[in-house]
Amino acid sequence: MDRRIKFRHLEAFVAIARAKRMKRAAEQLNLTQPAISKTLKDLEDILGVTLMNRDRAGVRLTPEGQVFLQYAEQSNAALQQGINSIASLSQAGGAVLKVGALPSVAAQVLPKAIEQFRAVSPSTILQIEEGSHDFLTDRLRSGDLDLVIGRLGAADTMQRLSFTALYAEMVVAVVAPDHPRRDATRLEQIQDNLIIYPPEASAIRPLVARLMISRGLALFRDRIECVSGAFGRAMTLGRLQPVWFISRGVVADDLDAGRLVALDIDMGPTEGAVGIMARSEENPSPLVGLFRMALAETAKSSDAVSAGF
Repeated sequence: MDRRIKFRHLEAFVAIARAKRMKRAAEQLNLTQPAISKTLKDLEDILGVTLMNRDRAGVRLTPEGQVFLQYAEQSNAALQQGINSIASLSQAGGAVLKVGALPSVAAQVLPKAIEQFRAVSPSTILQIEEGSHDFLTDRLRSGDLDLVIGRLGAADTMQRLSFTALYAEMVVAVVAPDHPRRDATRLEQIQDNLIIYPPEASAIRPLVARLMISRGLALFRDRIECVSGAFGRAMTLGRLQPVWFISRGVVADDLDAGRLVALDIDMGPTEGAVGIMARSEENPSPLVGLFRMALAETAKSSDAVSAGF
């Protein structure tokens, strides 16, 4: 946009178009008639077209003016909405924002996004709920949650929901550092091992199942189905030494610290999008919009997230 165009130009033009008379528009804006007339002339000079014809009956929009009016009104309305949103944020003391998060997001992306969000809206009360994909999306649809951050689910689980991708993440198969099969490179090598496997309600279950099918393998018989980070971590480091299939974000810190080891198995087919889910029929509130921005900025700048690709 031409930087010479200022808000006062748009405000004056819209006021004149609505009032249909220079004098009336000038009074509404607390300006003199010569001042508002000059503002309109300046705008026309910048655009290089005549926006209004003036005569004793008032003003009439030219075809160019009729086109420009639509966008000038939209610009003014958008700016006013922004001003109102800022005001509502400053008055949002005690407001509650209810966020659902899958385990991988709760462990890695969410804490950093909350830090950024609270720097702008420190008085907002955040309620964070962790759970399976089906559980959280059901609560989102019912209005018990304002948004959910997690993996894109199957089509039947995403009805009436929108999805905005943030990053991609794989499932990993992890073991304790002293696991006897820590050098395994194929799924066949761990088939007789105890497995911690994602349950049916989890978003990663179909991805791991697809991986198994692509390798021509049946579902592991000796398995415990769970996606709890606390349980999986305790079991994997315990006496039974299972192999744990879990989203990389849940165990990223453990892998970096050497507390767990990812098997060198090709897990490419398990890569999936992680993003923000919201009710598709709703316009986000200023608080929800601000939190979405914090999530997007965190996902874009986080080294930990980029390692999940």
